[in-house]
Amino acid sequence: MEDVLLRVESLTKSFEMKRGPFKKKERLRAVSDVSLSINKGETYSLVGESGCGKSTTGRLLNQLITPDSGEVWLEKTEISKLSKKQIKPFNRRIQMVFQDPYASLNPRMKVFDILAEPLDVHLNLSKKEKEKMIMEMLEVVGLNEYSAYKYPHEFSGGQRQRIGIARALILKPDLIIADEPVSALDVSIQSQILNLFKELQKEFNLAYLFISHDLSVVEHISDKVAVMYLGKIVESGPKQKVFESPKHPYTKALLSAVPVIGKKGPKKERIVLKGDLPSPVNPPTGCSFHTRCPFVMEICQKKEPFLQSEVNHDHQVACHLTEH
Repeated sequence: MEDVLLRVESLTKSFEMKRGPFKKKERLRAVSDVSLSINKGETYSLVGESGCGKSTTGRLLNQLITPDSGEVWLEKTEISKLSKKQIKPFNRRIQMVFQDPYASLNPRMKVFDILAEPLDVHLNLSKKEKEKMIMEMLEVVGLNEYSAYKYPHEFSGGQRQRIGIARALILKPDLIIADEPVSALDVSIQSQILNLFKELQKEFNLAYLFISHDLSVVEHISDKVAVMYLGKIVESGPKQKVFESPKHPYTKALLSAVPVIGKKGPKKERIVLKGDLPSPVNPPTGCSFHTRCPFVMEICQKKEPFLQSEVNHDHQVACHLTEH
């Protein structure tokens, strides 16, 4: 437990949906009973289809939105129930890199001012100290000092994401939540940014919560992986075990869709899921995946499976198939 940096217990979040002035209000269940733990210096990845609750989970951990129930612990402090004033010192320790490098930077601010903003909020530095930290951080992420006096529109997508990483890193956090940080970039630039993430992790002993739908990216950067479906974690464990021996049918379907280039051996069987993702406003009873599962049983439609250890304690799966 000494190595655990962030621990989440039974986190739940729903949003009120308004369909029209004369229709009954409904609630959209975005995150349901999510539990996870991230150790110091490791990369924990959340994967799944769009709309499964990955980004909402990231924002709950960073306290950008408030959970309906559940607990978020940063080491020995429960931060999910702190006031805005009380949470401020902990905000320094958890920073975020957003998906879109074009929308996440203020187009009216120069890079120097973008990087100075978190320093002004959290630290009381002199002008000289602030300038030194900004220039050092630009060098760390591979940008020159002249970049500080340019506007975001003068940079490429990869360079803008480097600026976003510098902004997250400048307060020297313990955890960075990276929400689809390379999905908007070209493939060649993606590899540069992923390698930068890995280099920074070694240099600063950073922990990452890496949110992505791209399993090839997740395989490259992760230590642990959790697979989400309709707001719930359906499988989690060390990257090698999840990728080499997936237990949940949904995980198997996702992995079967990853293209394999240059590897010899038997051809991988493609698992095609039928039907659309169910509505989180009105999720299915029992197992939420049973409407699309090729191995559905009668019990799947009636009883919800819970995440539990399968074979060993660090590889967990929520599926009735493993129970039977």
